[in-house]
Amino acid sequence: MGLEAAVEAAAEFLNKDKTIIVQPDRVSITNGIFVPVGHPLKTVEPKQPLRVDVLLQYIQNMLSSETTIFAESGDSWYEFQMQHGSIGWSVGTTLGDAQAVPEKREIACISDGSFQVTAQDVPAMLRCGQKSIIFLINNGGYTIEVEIHDRPYHVIKNWNYTGLVEAIHNKGKCWTAKVCCEEELIKAIETATGAMKDCLCFIEVIVHKDDTSKELLECGCRVAATNGRPPFPQYSLLQLQCLQHVNTNIYLHI
Repeated sequence: MGLEAAVEAAAEFLNKDKTIIVQPDRVSITNGIFVPVGHPLKTVEPKQPLRVDVLLQYIQNMLSSETTIFAESGDSWYEFQMQHGSIGWSVGTTLGDAQAVPEKREIACISDGSFQVTAQDVPAMLRCGQKSIIFLINNGGYTIEVEIHDRPYHVIKNWNYTGLVEAIHNKGKCWTAKVCCEEELIKAIETATGAMKDCLCFIEVIVHKDDTSKELLECGCRVAATNGRPPFPQYSLLQLQCLQHVNTNIYLHI
């Protein structure tokens, strides 16, 4: 084979449109990515405390064309359009979507801190006879803020969440459960999608306050370093106006 033919063969081989990239968790072909179906991680021992990554695997398996998922701006990893970071928004959004699209079942992943802000929307869900599934992730505080700036004011008062919802529903169509391990989670999901599929299901999931992803830890360190930098020296008004846009970009891209 001549040099020119070898170059053409190499170019053809490196053509992105015909490249197949095999990675441990996915295969990329042309412009498509194929990811195998996830399987829940098996706990080492029965009754072992539940981890967030195990919970998310089970929620992943619940998704279908007949469900709609809502996730707060918490420690989760998924591809999605840009969303607002307002705390507690997902409770009201779950209420509105369930009312607008009754043929689907909403699955909401809500943290304890966010739920405390907008818990008053639950009575409206019951009054409207909605059948959403709410996973209340109870880790005892504002985890993202803790990883950035760990102070006592990021620890919140722990509610009796299932007791609160039971008191609210007042003989409405509602079912609650509190889970601390994988075995309890499996039973709760089976009940919520089986015998109680026509009820509002509220599942409180107890997880450790430091159960976070590596990405959140890295992000928290970077934001903390940025927030801890010394203040800008005195600048003229014109200089401050010029720096405003640059400073915003630095904050958004850390």
